[in-house]
Amino acid sequence: MRKISKIAVLTSGGDAPGMNPCIRAVVRTAIYNKLEVVGIRQGYQGLIDNNMYEMNTRSVSNILNLGGTILKTARCLPFRTDEGMETAYNNLKAQGIDGIVVIGGDGTFTGALRFSQRFPDIAVMGVPGTIDNDLYGSTYTLGFDTATNTVIEAIDKIRDTADAHDRLFFIEVMGRDSGAIALRAGISCGAEAILLPERATAIDDLIESLKAGQFNKKSSSIVIVAEGDKSGGVYDLAERVRGQVKFYDIKVTILGHLQRGGSPSAFDRILGSRLGFAAVNALIAGKSQMMVGLEANHIKLTTLEEALTQHQFKLEDDLMQMSEILSI
Repeated sequence: MRKISKIAVLTSGGDAPGMNPCIRAVVRTAIYNKLEVVGIRQGYQGLIDNNMYEMNTRSVSNILNLGGTILKTARCLPFRTDEGMETAYNNLKAQGIDGIVVIGGDGTFTGALRFSQRFPDIAVMGVPGTIDNDLYGSTYTLGFDTATNTVIEAIDKIRDTADAHDRLFFIEVMGRDSGAIALRAGISCGAEAILLPERATAIDDLIESLKAGQFNKKSSSIVIVAEGDKSGGVYDLAERVRGQVKFYDIKVTILGHLQRGGSPSAFDRILGSRLGFAAVNALIAGKSQMMVGLEANHIKLTTLEEALTQHQFKLEDDLMQMSEILSI
């Protein structure tokens, strides 16, 4: 079993609510176990730039309620190169770091796996932090619950104005490859249609559904579109429908980065704390090249390779069917 005495923690890729509770858990669990802890600013870019600082229990005080990440994050192209990775490795060795916790999504884990394969003497543990909920090995990823609730709150407000003006709103939410946010938010808000990257969009069926809504005397309609939907983009979709649906004033709203921000939900605060705690304990136990996740409310370790190559999120059949039936 490898001996861990000093660890580092970083956040990389897109930020997600719940990262700060996870950082807090990593730092305090490490210190409890007599380990030194270093924070790396700006993700992998901080590894290359040697942008690191010693952390203590007070470094993570009063951050549970904060969105974003106190360590900042960035996308780092140089880390994809052999030269960039070697620079990062030398900086870690100079600091005496023998384990690292990386919090992020698939791009983050891809870099972590390649780095660990090249430099196996530095133990690497991943924590799934992405609002897309698209990593194998964890039923929920950090930020997904908060982002979904943010979308629901926004759509509820849009529904009020849509109803007042007899409007049809096309609302685009994040989810390039995963319709998880769109599906759950759509069911929660009573959307008339939910367009997802996991299934083809039948424009004719959508138009007939909207016409049926008028027949049923609906005064407004909401169509949620995941940004990865294959129909050609939300504005193009709205134009195609506008030509055949005359009874609604059609508007488009793109929620965008609003979905990434905000104070993390209770679920994400607890999830971040559990995963950060588990990540440090896994490093102490001699594990590496793995991800900590939550399945059936229990912590589970999955190899980084599995987390990246296995298909994580198959949209539940009952939710898909229910979304269509309940929108009538």
